[in-house]
Amino acid sequence: MNRTVIEVERRQMREDAPDFLVGDTVNVHIKIVEGDKERTQVFNGTVIARRGAGTREMFTVRRIVQGEGVERTFPIQSPTLLKVEVVKRPGRVRRAKLYYLRQRVGKQTRLRERQATKAE
Repeated sequence: MNRTVIEVERRQMREDAPDFLVGDTVNVHIKIVEGDKERTQVFNGTVIARRGAGTREMFTVRRIVQGEGVERTFPIQSPTLLKVEVVKRPGRVRRAKLYYLRQRVGKQTRLRERQATKAE
């Protein structure tokens, strides 16, 4: 990419970029504007993908609602994204994209937990 494009992107990046990985269970706080009212909506689920870089970076969160899978994709640099809370950090995620979770139902969707070491 062009140096000027990279420099402009760097100035537009947010300082409080959330720190999470694929496989983490997260609560995503989003600002919803309805007419003249604002409210915060929380979408919780498992991060199944991260893609892009810089201001174009996005992540996909999946959860099961009433037996139906629901996925939402969020831009990390969006001003409507208020914060991302990491609820659970499993280990043993050996893929960059967890699209295989789309075919799993029930207990099969759980990811293996990381074993705690003495250092942790």
